This record gives sequence, structure tokens and C-alpha cells, in this order.
Amino acid sequence: MSRVLIIGAGPAGICAAQALVAAGLSPVVVDSAARAGGQIYRRPPEGFTRPATTLYGSEAEKARRLHRDFDALVAQKKIAYLPSSTVMALGPGAAEVVGPEGRCTLKFDRLILASGATDRLAPVPGWELPGTYSLGAAQIALKAQGVALGRKIVLAGSGPLLTLLACQLRHAGAEVAAILDTAPMSGQIRHGLAMACARPWVTLRGLRMRLSLGQSYHAAVSLERIDGDSGGVRALHWRDGRGRAHVTACDMVAMGWHLRADTILADLAGASFEWSSDFAQWLPKRDAMLRAGQGIYLAGDGARPLGADGAELSGRLAALACLHDLELSQDDPAPLQRALARMEAFATAMSRAFPWPAEQVRGLPDRAVICRCEGITARALRALAREAGGDANRAKSLSRVGMGRCQGRYCQLAGAEILAATTGRSPAQTGRLRAQSPARPVTVGQWLRRDPRQDHLTVEPDEDRR
Repeated sequence: MSRVLIIGAGPAGICAAQALVAAGLSPVVVDSAARAGGQIYRRPPEGFTRPATTLYGSEAEKARRLHRDFDALVAQKKIAYLPSSTVMALGPGAAEVVGPEGRCTLKFDRLILASGATDRLAPVPGWELPGTYSLGAAQIALKAQGVALGRKIVLAGSGPLLTLLACQLRHAGAEVAAILDTAPMSGQIRHGLAMACARPWVTLRGLRMRLSLGQSYHAAVSLERIDGDSGGVRALHWRDGRGRAHVTACDMVAMGWHLRADTILADLAGASFEWSSDFAQWLPKRDAMLRAGQGIYLAGDGARPLGADGAELSGRLAALACLHDLELSQDDPAPLQRALARMEAFATAMSRAFPWPAEQVRGLPDRAVICRCEGITARALRALAREAGGDANRAKSLSRVGMGRCQGRYCQLAGAEILAATTGRSPAQTGRLRAQSPARPVTVGQWLRRDPRQDHLTVEPDEDRR
């Protein structure tokens, strides 16, 4: 029987595992979280008392279903599940995984990558100060621990998570002083019509949440700087759509501009990439069945940031492609492909309604920190831009931008804008940072310690399902 490895246990990974099990396969599922669900359906620790309706709102029933179905597969030993484990390296037919018990090598014939996405961040002077987080980090703290990361909070950026998190924090009793959206209202209205055509109920639900924010929501803002010191954040300076200056006192700022597909593992797996002007980032290429190479399938936000519903559909389609290639299914993929096309139309319209703030990034003052891990400023990056020939990887080697803990996940897009503006090129022409192992930081001790479970990780299908 073919050995199938699924990386990621969010909606895409869970749905892929369900489809494979239904066809008689027993995949191995590796996930970095302690409990399956992904970011959108992230689960709190055992014994946590906040109900699902509070954690997930209108998506509570869907979250409960996914959690229940995945837990049943694990309990019935129809999959091998490695939680709190991270794939550090990928080679032909093998993945190096580090978990609580150490490192193990997983052999596979087919690989479904459902690696998810990270926040897409645009630097603002002062964003390196303590008390400044991504929107996703603030949501994780709320879902996983039931805490707000500040007493007086400002949320800034653009995209649906900005509105959703503001509502979630307020529902939990937190004080959200301001919601600052860099997207102009005119673009939101214009592209909102396309969003409504693709997914009317989702668009209506988002509009209702937006209206509930009242006068604390501001569109078309410009973010100038975050004030504070080593003790934390004190205020955020910004300008409204008319250019009027404002200072909002706060002790926590969370920022984010929609999502950035986490493509490091796709790169290590050998996928090809292309620049997406709609999503303003490099995305892996895949065919209509989500294949990115021989035996490699890409699902979920790690390939295209389409949201939870899109992730579920792509997980099922990736599994179906795998089954087709193994000659274990002849099901028609067309219904899944049509549904996924609607999700992509919605996501494309959303990315246009809430665009990446390219001009804001290009105009950052020299003192602004671009790479927080290495402390690289806009001045330093501009100074070597021409020496680097406007090439992202050469700029990385000369400045160390993108070499830190995040491996460019948070600074690559902003760095590309600085390089492009300085050399008169487009971000696509600067290229993308090449991925390298390890995909995440790991201690030497973890890497050297062998996982004693390695010889028992492959799950064989039941006799009556062979």
C-alpha cells in the first residue's frame, strides 16, 4: 500500500485525511499544534471552560464536527497522528520531523502539504517594540488561553481578520480603542460587490460584524509610528482618510494585512512558484487537481489564502488527486473544482478590496526596522539595494535580512518593496527568498535525539479495507 504523509491538521489536512481513510488508506498526519484544528479552528487546552460558540462564533458547529471526526480517526487508529511535531526538512520521499520525543524520519510515496498561512505584516516604525503583535498572535492567545494581550488595544492593518478579531475581543470583554484599516472605503465597496456575488452570505456576515464596530472603525488610514520603550507600547500615531493626525493611547497593538501563504515546505518539496499580483506574494504553481509535482499535492492556505471553507474543499480535492494517481478512485473532481473556483473568486475580490499597502511600505523612513529578527533598517536595505542588483537573495546574503528566526516569513514582502522602490523594479523582479532547512528553529538536542516511536508510525489499513 502507498504511504501518504499529510503535513498540517487544519481544515485542509483533516478533510484530506478523511477522504483517504474512506478510500482504504491510512495516512500519517503531522501537525505543529498540540490538538488538530488549525488556526481558524484552534482548540484550547483540555479542561478549558469557554464554549465553542464563544471561541468560533457562527463557525462553532463546523469546528466541532471537524474536531470530532478527526479525533474519531485517531481513536480508531485509522491514521497515525503526530501532534506538537514540525517537519524540519524534506527530501525525495522522506521528511525529517522533530517532536516532543526527538527526531524521526518519515518515508512517504505521496505528500499532501496543508501547511497553512501566517500573518502578512507591513512594518511600521516602532513595530519592534514589546506589546506589538500580529493579529494572528492576538487571536491565538484569545482562543488558546482566553486572554487579551493588552488592557487598551489598537488593531491595525486590513482584511477580514481585522474585523473578526475586533468583534471577538469585544465579545470577550476586552477594550478595543480603535480599528484602523488602511484600505479605502471606495475600494471595499467596489470589490465588495464581487465578493457578494461569489459568497453572498459570508459577505453579509462580514458586513454585519463591520457595522457592529461603530465609530471605532476607520478606513483609508495611514499608520505613522508606534510610541513606546522597553517597557511596552504607549500610543499609535496615524492619519485618517482626510490627512488629519490622531494619536490613540494603548498598551498593545496588533497588526496584519490578510494572510501570507507559508510556502517553505512547498519550496523544499520542489514546487515551482509564480508572482501573484492579486495576492501580492509568491505562490506555488499547481494544476487543476492541485498537483505541484510527482506525488506532491498542495491544499489549504499554504497554497492559496482562501479561508477555512476553501481549505476544506482543497483538502478533499488534493486527496482525490492522490487517489486518482493511485488508481483508487474515478470520482469526478469537477464539483469540487467549481466550488473551489468560487472560493478563489471571492478571495481575489477580497484581496483587491483590502490591498497590501505597498506605497506605505515603500515610503517608510530610514529608521524603520524591516527585519525584526536581525534588526535591519530600511536605511541599511536601501544602502545595499543597488549593490545587490535589486535581487532578494543577494540582499539577504549582504544584509542578513530574512536570516532570522522567522526565515523571512514576516520581512520578505516588505524587503522586496524596499528593494523594488530603490532600484526602480517591481517586487516580482526582485525574486523570492529561497527556502532552506531547517524550516523552523530547532535545538541541537532535539535534532540529535531519535524518536523511539519511529518504527511504529506507519499505520497499515485494516484487512477488510485492503
